[in-house]
Amino acid sequence: MKHLTLIIHTNAQQGLADQLRDIEEVSGFTFCHVEGHGMEVESDPFLSAKDKVVGYTPRVRVDILLDDANVDVVLTLLRESENGIAGQGYYWVTPVELEGHL
Repeated sequence: MKHLTLIIHTNAQQGLADQLRDIEEVSGFTFCHVEGHGMEVESDPFLSAKDKVVGYTPRVRVDILLDDANVDVVLTLLRESENGIAGQGYYWVTPVELEGHL
């Protein structure tokens, strides 16, 4: 089992949600609103004037649990996306040692 974490601009949230719902290998996902702080803030084309003054980028963190064999499939589908999310995010994959319901 793997944990795929994506960080995307809030403008891409609805398009990503629509795409994730259509990917058979994705059984569910979680969105959390986060703030991006870093060098890329100055060049982010999605920032409003207010965002530039405040100094952070509104982002969404997406958490997805995937079977090991499905990680590359899902990443390929997201990279080849035609709904406007390709090139707008950052991701990492970490192993999941244990998962279940409480």
